[in-house]
Amino acid sequence: MVDGGIVKADKAQFTECFQVTWKTPYIMKLALSAGIGGLLFGYDTGVISGALLYIREDFEIVEKTTWLKELIVSMAVAGAIIGAAIGGWMNDKYGRRISLLAADVLFFIGAIVMAIAPEPWVIVLGRVFVGLGVGMASMTGPLYISEASPHRIRGALVSMNGLLITGGQFLSYCINLAFTRVPGTWRWMLGVAGAPAVIQFVLMLSLPESPRWLYRNGRTEEARSILEKIYPSEEVEREMQVLKTSTEEEKEQEGSIGSSNVFSELGKAWKSDVVRRALYAGVAVQVAQQFVGINTVMYYSPTIIQFAGFASNSTAMALSLITSGLNAVGSIVSICFVDRYGRRRLMMLSMAGIISCLVLLSVVFYQAASSAPPVSSAVTTNFSPNATCMAYTQAPDASSWNCMSCLQATDCAFCSTGGSAAGACVAASDSLRSMCRAEKQTWYTEGCPSKIGFLAVIFMGLYIILYSPGMGSCPWIVNSEIYPLRFRGLGGGIAAMANWSSNLIVSMTFLTMIEALGSAGTFLLFAGFSFLGLVAIFFLVPETKGLPFDEVETLLQKGFSPFKKNEVSKDDGQS
Repeated sequence: MVDGGIVKADKAQFTECFQVTWKTPYIMKLALSAGIGGLLFGYDTGVISGALLYIREDFEIVEKTTWLKELIVSMAVAGAIIGAAIGGWMNDKYGRRISLLAADVLFFIGAIVMAIAPEPWVIVLGRVFVGLGVGMASMTGPLYISEASPHRIRGALVSMNGLLITGGQFLSYCINLAFTRVPGTWRWMLGVAGAPAVIQFVLMLSLPESPRWLYRNGRTEEARSILEKIYPSEEVEREMQVLKTSTEEEKEQEGSIGSSNVFSELGKAWKSDVVRRALYAGVAVQVAQQFVGINTVMYYSPTIIQFAGFASNSTAMALSLITSGLNAVGSIVSICFVDRYGRRRLMMLSMAGIISCLVLLSVVFYQAASSAPPVSSAVTTNFSPNATCMAYTQAPDASSWNCMSCLQATDCAFCSTGGSAAGACVAASDSLRSMCRAEKQTWYTEGCPSKIGFLAVIFMGLYIILYSPGMGSCPWIVNSEIYPLRFRGLGGGIAAMANWSSNLIVSMTFLTMIEALGSAGTFLLFAGFSFLGLVAIFFLVPETKGLPFDEVETLLQKGFSPFKKNEVSKDDGQS
């Protein structure tokens, strides 16, 4: 990220990246050391999906309280919103290196607090610490890498941070699966994140500050000494001149703005047609990215798979590896196609595919619910006469109940004898769960046995394949290209806040919507949101592929319309 933007990479850059870093391994050491923050970012946002399955089993209040499950998941997102704001201030005042070190401390504290948590509220506290670290690392890692990389391979090295984020999510699912049969399960899953934080902290102690930050803060000789390790000797002086020119331009622009505060800056931005139209586009794509429901899949993937009828925690997490693995692959696909086919086209194709997958998922969950196995009065009574679900015994139409009716009742669970055979509707308690499993039967609290549940896994995988190369990466690229230089940091920050806030809303309400609307209704609702997102992209977002910043500004000054040919002449671009 440079000046609030993300540097793109193409395939040629990756070839050159390998050649340059082979000759100068110090560059890769800088990038990988800072990139561990991306790995932690991905790990801590992905690990909770599997850990939550076991937290529910250890704390009965979590099992029975939907809002508490949502709070445990979402507090990391809430912390990230604050962490991003703090990180922006720390980056400017104390530098990128100090900010990464601070993020590592927060990651470590959060991991330890969660691992030893005696009560659910302590897990929530640990998630807040982790979220603060995520928010700081999400902006600082790419910034440090871009400013400490040769400009020729900057895009490739910054893109590597994105791969480490999705790789961290995939690793979290692998770790979750590895600890499913280890005493302490979720404590190990959450606590393991402390190890990479310590590793990065130690590595960053031996690494320098960003040369750009050093030069801007008057530490010219320190900046030169770092550039001498990164560039060939004949290029160092030229890079010093580049730093001098860009720093002077930045300070000149800041001087023209004056010492205005954030609110007056927002007022100036909103009065500008260019910035206002850019914000319409930038915020629209960031909000749309979250309201397609992506983080319900990343945060609740094993739970969704249980909704589809896979009751085993280990099976649910093993199947979740598919989604996280496809997400990592999709981030590579994006690098290959985003500069060939354009951002707007990829996002619209991605949205069309996402809508189709969400509708299909809705159909699968509807069919699974309507064909759920029936509840047998005889099996329920024989199972444990004194443990029958109270709602079932008091229901006037109990004979029509099936597994889904049982699970929708308060504090009830379904003990299945297998397949579509009738089962028992009993009170959801630890003792009855143990009794059910002791009799070689399957205990269901989230979803019911289904012959078509495997289709949910297939459509979730297809959803990720269609999401990752388009809506997964393009919103960030668009926001790096669409704002005028003077307002690039402000515009990018507003859009990022919109992204994190939308993320928080979706993750905080997902399980509540499942209870209110059912799985089918919830995914159909996300399909509706996605359609609105597609409409917004069609009307608000111009194509920025291959356009210099000044031409993007001219395009927005004229006003973008999807129904006319939007061209920028050389004269217009320079006016």
